[in-house]
Amino acid sequence: MNPYSIEGRKQRWRDFLSMNNVTRFVYHINYQPDNKPRPWPWPDNKDQRIEWSWERYQRHLDRTQWLNDDSIPYLDVYTGTEIFAEAFGCEIYRPEDNMPFALPMIHNAREVAGLKVPDLSVQPFAMLFEIADELRKRAGKDAIMRLVDIQSPMDIAALIWDKNDLYIAMIETPEAVKELSGKVTEFMINFLDEWFNRYNREFIAHYPVYYMPEGITLSEDEVGIINDEMFLEFFMPELKELSYRYGGIGVHCCADARHQWDNFSRIPELRLLNLVQPVNELKEAYNFFAHRVPQMHSWFGEGPAWTWPGQYPGNARVVMEVGASSKDEALNLADKLHKSCGRN
Repeated sequence: MNPYSIEGRKQRWRDFLSMNNVTRFVYHINYQPDNKPRPWPWPDNKDQRIEWSWERYQRHLDRTQWLNDDSIPYLDVYTGTEIFAEAFGCEIYRPEDNMPFALPMIHNAREVAGLKVPDLSVQPFAMLFEIADELRKRAGKDAIMRLVDIQSPMDIAALIWDKNDLYIAMIETPEAVKELSGKVTEFMINFLDEWFNRYNREFIAHYPVYYMPEGITLSEDEVGIINDEMFLEFFMPELKELSYRYGGIGVHCCADARHQWDNFSRIPELRLLNLVQPVNELKEAYNFFAHRVPQMHSWFGEGPAWTWPGQYPGNARVVMEVGASSKDEALNLADKLHKSCGRN
């Protein structure tokens, strides 16, 4: 098998995510000079979103013919953070020059009981499936989809329920908070079951971009503002449920959540962890999680990219991202990273 064919790349990711001794490092070389501006994910941009994603997919396929990194082409049904909150009825604000976001609709525990779990035919999900179906029709059944932007059920609850009231409710009326999170989890499972049934179990994570042979990926950001006991009470049960149901989980956290590292390490079947801050502690994170889980943080190392593998702990598994400003630079980086990552 060509190690840089699509299947060869997938196998290297499988080895990496399984924490075996074969693959310690994978890397993406970000050289995309031909990318066109991405249409905003607004309801009236459906056709533009399809064409943008299709053209991007074809360009990525072309790059795999000459650039030997570990990136895998994917069909991108991109979204903002608002989609699950919108499905539950939240009003959506759509700036002219930025991503849309949800406005909270719940302000007290009494309002939770009347909230209904939506059907998948509700917008924006009906449109997401239309976009994904069209892209998959063009690319064929073996093309890989990128999963839409998913937060944890509690993070989505924090979009639906005004945070000024939600965090007080976690102390005063915790059962109402758990009820809302449970409804979000139910709808999320309905969506994911349908998504994987249509487009297969393997996918590319929404953020950061990496391959998953199965499982789910999501953002877990609200844990930065709570203590570790509240993580275990409100957040861990849903993470366990989702991880067990789908065969693993990848977690992104952009919050300052150093106090939650122990809890992150306790998430069952954790496949990959991405931390964004505090930047000055990410070097410590590579040590802390080295024997626990593959890592892909926002700080990769100092100096030239091909020296990064030597800067990580000896048992760490790391995804590296490096930019290139020209085709020649991309090729040079690929050659040097190939050697520094110990590939023969």
